[in-house]
Amino acid sequence: MTAELVRGQNHPLPETRLEIRVSAGHPVLAGATLGDEQGRVAGAEWIAHPGAPSLPGVAVPGGPAADHRLAVDLDAVPAAVHRVSVLLALTGATARFGALAAPFVAVTGPDGAEIASYTITGLDRESALVALELYRRQGAWKVRAMGQGYEGGLAALLGDQGLERAADLAASILAAVAPERDRPAEAPAARVPRAEHVRQAAAPAADLTPAPAPDATTAPVPDPSPAPVAGGPIDYSHPRRRQAPAPEPRQAPPVPVAGDASGWSMDERLYNQVWGMFEDLARTAAAYRSARDFAESRLDRELDEALTDYRARAGGANDAARAAARARHDELVERAREVLDRDLAQLVAESEVVEPALPVAYARWDNPVWHAYRVPAEEPMAVRLGDLHLPERTDLRIPMLVRLPLERGLWVDSGRGHSEAAGLLDEAELRRLALDCAVAHAARLLAAHPAGGFTVHLVDPAGTGAAALAPLVETGAAAPPARGAAGVSAVLEQLTERVDLLQMALRGGAADALPPGLDTARQLLLVHDFPHGFDERAVTRLRYLADEGPSVGVHLLMVAAREDAAAYGPLLDPLWRSLLRLTPVSDDHLADPWVGHAWSYEPPLLPPGSAILRQVLTQVAAARHGKQS
Repeated sequence: MTAELVRGQNHPLPETRLEIRVSAGHPVLAGATLGDEQGRVAGAEWIAHPGAPSLPGVAVPGGPAADHRLAVDLDAVPAAVHRVSVLLALTGATARFGALAAPFVAVTGPDGAEIASYTITGLDRESALVALELYRRQGAWKVRAMGQGYEGGLAALLGDQGLERAADLAASILAAVAPERDRPAEAPAARVPRAEHVRQAAAPAADLTPAPAPDATTAPVPDPSPAPVAGGPIDYSHPRRRQAPAPEPRQAPPVPVAGDASGWSMDERLYNQVWGMFEDLARTAAAYRSARDFAESRLDRELDEALTDYRARAGGANDAARAAARARHDELVERAREVLDRDLAQLVAESEVVEPALPVAYARWDNPVWHAYRVPAEEPMAVRLGDLHLPERTDLRIPMLVRLPLERGLWVDSGRGHSEAAGLLDEAELRRLALDCAVAHAARLLAAHPAGGFTVHLVDPAGTGAAALAPLVETGAAAPPARGAAGVSAVLEQLTERVDLLQMALRGGAADALPPGLDTARQLLLVHDFPHGFDERAVTRLRYLADEGPSVGVHLLMVAAREDAAAYGPLLDPLWRSLLRLTPVSDDHLADPWVGHAWSYEPPLLPPGSAILRQVLTQVAAARHGKQS
């Protein structure tokens, strides 16, 4: 059965030799790019277009046409290639896809049977788009419906894939096909020469030079359509309606492997794998929701049409039409749910393999890896600040990894907000839980840095957080907190002067002229119970640290309720917006603008009664004191 994809949905490819058929109803230019795991294209030589129609494993037609056939052999693409993007572009200066019929793209196997199809709707002023993406995931290939359009045309599309001088490259591609814009609508099928991809398969994976053009003796790939035998009966049936051979048994999904992603080190591979899991979960959930919404809208439309057809009201035809519409709705939703469940099961299996293999900086507090903690010699790529999940599968948790060094401050919201979980707690308990979360975040950041590479300053004006801050103070990982308005002012003045000094040194190119006693470690200011103890001057300095501090290694971690600072009005709005908001309880406040999801955030709480936090902080403090001595 052909999979009818919607935007963002993916589908496994049972074949590696494919044909991609494009029907646009208007002459368009078809091409393809070969990209790495992040979708970046190494250079202009990895673009298949009419001026250079053959790449390893990919061949495209020779000019604009209303219908195209692209040949793909995924076994022949280099090992460094993880994404094959199919591009469509209009060649007219004022053309836009929104004024034309919706392009249709189908992926077929060698026998001509459709594997997946996608109708690209919702386009307007775009003149170039990425129609489909064939991508490699854990050794298996999948197709994803993209439909990503670009108002800036082919230049904007190529620039988005990381190509330099994209405008000049796009202009040269379009100029090469300018004399051929009046060609007939039907373009001949492109073929990957057999001898060519035999040479390519034998080439080293690291060789990124395009394969030479085939010579005159190269044998073309046979046409998959059956040809009539001389003297035998002729098959007059339509090629798309011919009986396809029995499909091969479905292959079992690949076994997940921890670290199955690109990267120079295991930590980098695991980091990239975790974010690959995040993207896969986002896309498969978006595809399911899109299919469900489409089924609902189609059902509403068909029910309205049945009700307005007065001729069908008699004889029960109206009831039959409504029943058929509901049956089609249920079938589409059921098929979408089957695809979603399949993808979620694969992600759950991958999560069960990846989670135990994560290093300390990426691991949950209950991971046994913490019991073998040692102060690292260098900082990791990222730290884990919690978990993310979606309502489609709440037990599938994706680690929320944030890159180091931090690009923005953190804010643990101790207010009730709109969270149902926060509404079940009294105010004092919620504030205590927020400070516990902030201490856990600070401890994780301390544990992720080498000895003496990270310093924590504590501000607790009223002294109400002494119990929660005790693990940091009693182990020697941090100095006792500053108290009262005078203590707050002194800490803020010290860090503000540090930021000013470092910024002047960097801007003046005199980084080697800093005072010899200056602490070179990154700094974290943990502020509890804001705005208590803060006057207007202190608030101004705090805003300055939030804006300018991260660029010179001074970071902010605030524990505050926004309603407590309501007296400042809009003055503090830039401060709240500049910080990454985290919560001490589960909350769905993290928005994903790409697919429109509201991700539920789970804070990284320690297991009840666990002593691992103090054990880790004790090692951090001992390593720092040992370095200082």
